[in-house]
Amino acid sequence: MKNKVIKDQPFCLLHLFSQKIPSSLELTEHYQGYGRNDYLSPVTIKRYHELLDKMEPFRETNKILDVGCGIGYFLKVAKERGWEVYGTEFTDEAVDICERKGIKMQKGVLAVDNYNAQEFDIITSFEVIEHINNPVEELNHFYQLLRKGGLVYVTTPNFNSLLRYRLKENYNVIAYPEHLSYYTPKTIKKVFENTGFQTKKIQSTGISLSRLKASRGKSTDAPISQHSTDEHLRNQAENKWYMKTAKIMVNSSLTITGKGDSLKGWFIKK
Repeated sequence: MKNKVIKDQPFCLLHLFSQKIPSSLELTEHYQGYGRNDYLSPVTIKRYHELLDKMEPFRETNKILDVGCGIGYFLKVAKERGWEVYGTEFTDEAVDICERKGIKMQKGVLAVDNYNAQEFDIITSFEVIEHINNPVEELNHFYQLLRKGGLVYVTTPNFNSLLRYRLKENYNVIAYPEHLSYYTPKTIKKVFENTGFQTKKIQSTGISLSRLKASRGKSTDAPISQHSTDEHLRNQAENKWYMKTAKIMVNSSLTITGKGDSLKGWFIKK
């Protein structure tokens, strides 16, 4: 995507795609460069447990598939809680790391032939759907692999976030060849419902001060890192009741207005 396309689009109602489509070689070379020692915050582990608590009512086949599972942080927590865990990733290194954690892995794009139809209770995909230029095909795969009444949980950047509106073409979420599709609360709802899912809820949360600084060239810290501004605020919100209350109020407002940095979608197979 050329960054100039957002200059005159303060809030977007349409689904946006990158104008350029990367080759398989380009993608492989890009993802080979991904770090494999990403910081795992204790707060994130706590959030994983809270998320899995909410997923307990969906446990029937006892199987979770995490598409684009990174180095398996979420699936490791799920496995410790008794789930049978499956993942997909692009590189040999990520696959090897996950397999050493006891995760059943598939390398490359999600291939339905590697699984049984309606095999999974839960399919998750954290910050991955924006990397895909064929979301309908991917969601059709989700639909085939998920049992009736099962849950898909996805997170992705929100193109209608306040931060994107403020930063415009400098918003560093707009990044080729990494991000190829850009979603809003309305468009992610539509693409899931058009592929046979029922929307349970969509949340729009967070304002990343670390990303704001990085997009302005004032910081080189990743938003997810031990010493980032975001991590400092997350820890404060965990340990101070008034900060936690403020966080809840802000996220509620961002969800109502659809202007948070991150989209978190819960979708049920009808």
